[in-house]
Amino acid sequence: MSNFQIDIDFSNVDFSSLETEDDFQAEAKKLLPNALIKLGEAVGEKTWEELQKGLKQPGNKLKSSEREKRKFMQETGRTYQRTASSTLKQELADYIVEQLSQHKRQSR
Repeated sequence: MSNFQIDIDFSNVDFSSLETEDDFQAEAKKLLPNALIKLGEAVGEKTWEELQKGLKQPGNKLKSSEREKRKFMQETGRTYQRTASSTLKQELADYIVEQLSQHKRQSR
């Protein structure tokens, strides 16, 4: 199983209602759009950092604000959500199901 490096917000999840595999799948489907955005933002952040490293050449003045970085990450997140392949969506949904199951086991 893939290990995605994102934090998924489970604060609105009613874990007591998750009993069957279908329940977990349905909840994962609800959480998937925001998880795709978070995954895209994580990719955007890494991309931003790599771009900034490339710009730190002698003689170059680096002018990048946190606001520009955040905007770049948000745009990357939205783009990632819109263009994600069905394979990636399924892998991420499976990961969410795994995380939901783990979280439910730990909260008992």
